[in-house]
Amino acid sequence: MFSHAKNIIDIVKYKWVFLIISLLLLIPSIGAMGYLTVKTGAPLLVGIDFTGGTIIQYSVDKKLDNSDIANVREKLMAQGFEDPVIQILSAPSASTDSNAKMNEFISVKTAFDGDKDSAKTKIVSDIITSMYPEAQLVQVSSVGPTLGAELMKNSCIAVLLAILGICAYLTLRFHLEFAIIAILTLVHDVLFVLGVFAFLGIFCGVHIDGLFISAVLTVLGFSVHDTIVVFDRIRENVKFSSKSMTYHEIVDASVNQTLARSINTSLTTIFTLLALYIFGGVTTKDFVLAMLLGIAVGTYSSIFFASVLLVFYNDIKAKKKAA
Repeated sequence: MFSHAKNIIDIVKYKWVFLIISLLLLIPSIGAMGYLTVKTGAPLLVGIDFTGGTIIQYSVDKKLDNSDIANVREKLMAQGFEDPVIQILSAPSASTDSNAKMNEFISVKTAFDGDKDSAKTKIVSDIITSMYPEAQLVQVSSVGPTLGAELMKNSCIAVLLAILGICAYLTLRFHLEFAIIAILTLVHDVLFVLGVFAFLGIFCGVHIDGLFISAVLTVLGFSVHDTIVVFDRIRENVKFSSKSMTYHEIVDASVNQTLARSINTSLTTIFTLLALYIFGGVTTKDFVLAMLLGIAVGTYSSIFFASVLLVFYNDIKAKKKAA
């Protein structure tokens, strides 16, 4: 027998509060994506993985900072480059000498420009070597627009198939209404992550790439796993306690039974990701940030959003049955 005195959080009592919190997370996200869609034709700024382009990386034996990025960008734009993406990447020197210099890498991403692409690559190289005579070419990577479009298509298909697979599994494992609510919860989580990156695109020029899609797929799996744990506990408690407790009481008790487990699991993952974000490489920061945002909002939605939707659905079903 469960008791309200043992419940840490009264989910049903504050269901409208949790619903409003979700709306406050989603409405700005949708607004930011709508703004980018009107401005650029896409809800997010996409990198050359999807649009096609060239990445040129040089190693430089000196410490670089934001002023170097600004100088390189100014010179590139003076040569006709539109919105080049410039990053500074750092890696420890292979030397064991504590006074050894850091190996600094400057990465320049430019859009694909057809027959002029080779000429533009040479211009970038000339600019870098003129600014840093000791610079050494590390790699040149090119992605054509056709390949980029194909990658975008395959990424969308991968996300769609993941959602359909989750829906099919939950329908067989539970009931269709559980599957629908779980999918709405996943949409809630993904929209929030996309919205944050839309804001980052507007204010910081952040572009998404293939790693971002990997992060979204990982978030889908993590979020639905947490949701399944909550749903499974609700189903078990309904089976054994439906005669002695109302549905609202069962949902409250079930969520509180899984609360500590959900928070502890998420915190251990978040601590690991924070370490990666703070101490990891520059190239993985956006990937780790997407994971951090997704797991944080996924923990919230599994506990509060999914259970609240289940309560609303049960109330509607009960009213129809009474009518």
